Amino acid sequence: MKIPEILARVRAQVEGALPKHRDLYYGGRWREPMGGYLQTLNPATGESLGPCAEANTDDVDAAVRAAHEGFETWRRTKPLERAALMRKFAHVLRGSAEELALLDAANCGNPIREMRNDAVVAAAMIDYCAGLVTEVKGETIPMGPGVVNLSLREPYGVVCRIVAYNHPIMFTAGKVGPALAVGNAVIMKPPHQAPLSAYRMMELADGIFPPGVLSIVTAGREGSEALVAHSLVPRLSLIGSVPTGRAIARTAATRLKHVSLELGGKNACIIYPDADLDKAAHAAVDGMNFTWCGQSCGSTSRLFVHESVYDRVISGVMDRVKHYVPGIPTDMETTMGAIVSRAQLDKIMGYIDTARAEGARLVYGGKRPENPLLASGFFVEPTIFTDVTQEMRIANEEVFGPVLSVLRWRDEEEMLAQVNAVEYGLTGAIWTTNLATAHRAAACVQSGYLWVNGTSSHFLGASFGGYKQSGIGREEGFDELLSFTQVKNVNIIL
Repeated sequence: MKIPEILARVRAQVEGALPKHRDLYYGGRWREPMGGYLQTLNPATGESLGPCAEANTDDVDAAVRAAHEGFETWRRTKPLERAALMRKFAHVLRGSAEELALLDAANCGNPIREMRNDAVVAAAMIDYCAGLVTEVKGETIPMGPGVVNLSLREPYGVVCRIVAYNHPIMFTAGKVGPALAVGNAVIMKPPHQAPLSAYRMMELADGIFPPGVLSIVTAGREGSEALVAHSLVPRLSLIGSVPTGRAIARTAATRLKHVSLELGGKNACIIYPDADLDKAAHAAVDGMNFTWCGQSCGSTSRLFVHESVYDRVISGVMDRVKHYVPGIPTDMETTMGAIVSRAQLDKIMGYIDTARAEGARLVYGGKRPENPLLASGFFVEPTIFTDVTQEMRIANEEVFGPVLSVLRWRDEEEMLAQVNAVEYGLTGAIWTTNLATAHRAAACVQSGYLWVNGTSSHFLGASFGGYKQSGIGREEGFDELLSFTQVKNVNIIL
């Protein structure tokens, strides 16, 4: 089949799944944006996927006020009734996982085979939170005869959650759960690069919740800043970059808003000489999340290998990386997708050029694919540099792309100092068969989420979050749910 015919088939496949609505959703219905519309793209072809709403300050004000009205209803809804509606929402997501995955594959560039599970993960998070609604409890405190002292956990009001583009439906849907479960109204701000699955989600969820309880506001800079600054939004969260997190924190500080931030990482994978080297080498590649082009805050993009096993590990890495071949994301056989945008692609290629100039040795990839089918899209091959030192930019800055840096180590103390030398502290992986080594290294690595003899997996109920500049707060567990409550103390004299 010729390239134009293949691309026409891809176009037809995607067009059949596109959402009917591209407006803002708040107050229980779709609204045309006063801010107008912007085009969203298919990063695999560079073609437009049509216009999407672009909220301005007036749109945001209307959405927030509608959400505040919805909050007054939702906060008085009995916990088990809230849970029942949340489970209905989760059921709808599971039933539509395939079409939501297709939209995400077309709009953010990640392969459909991997994205099929994202809606299922989101539904699981919602069900998890729905099951905890009666566990959001306060305490009673002894005060002596004639006095009762108790604490209550209450919702904040309107919560705004801003999410990243690498897992659009998983974040947009799943992050609804913790805030809704405890009685807040939620405004979701999907990624402006990939909003289509959020629109379809809201088409499916329309009518499940009372008006104003769940809103979808797509926006660029103006609308996003208005959401963060609005006086009726006391609680904010972000999944995104460190610069964006800092900007939100600065604005939020002017009104002392409560903020949680899940930010970037420059994560280390450490291989000790006693590790299962075949498994460790393959995991070092898989931990880079090449499937979605390394566009993951948890990617273990710095590989520290002991000098005594260096050559063997590199051989295993080179063998495993061949599995990841860029291709059309909506094709079920594709193992590595596209970069989300031209701007992000240019940034990644800039890091590759800089690494070469600083003396890193390119041993795999490092360029655009030669496949003519991919010529119009935003693709780059999986890229591996050896002879990297901690002083180089690719060992210190988050590329958010498919670039793995390999560093050789001899002395454990010096290696751990290099692991901790970056401003980030999100995840890390430690490979060893020695339990004492595992505990010692885990105690030393300054990251909030570690794997020992594993990589990449998240576990529902296990709180995820970072140290240092990788964020504030924890997600994916009971801690996240409680973070959307505020504590009130009541002292009663009988």
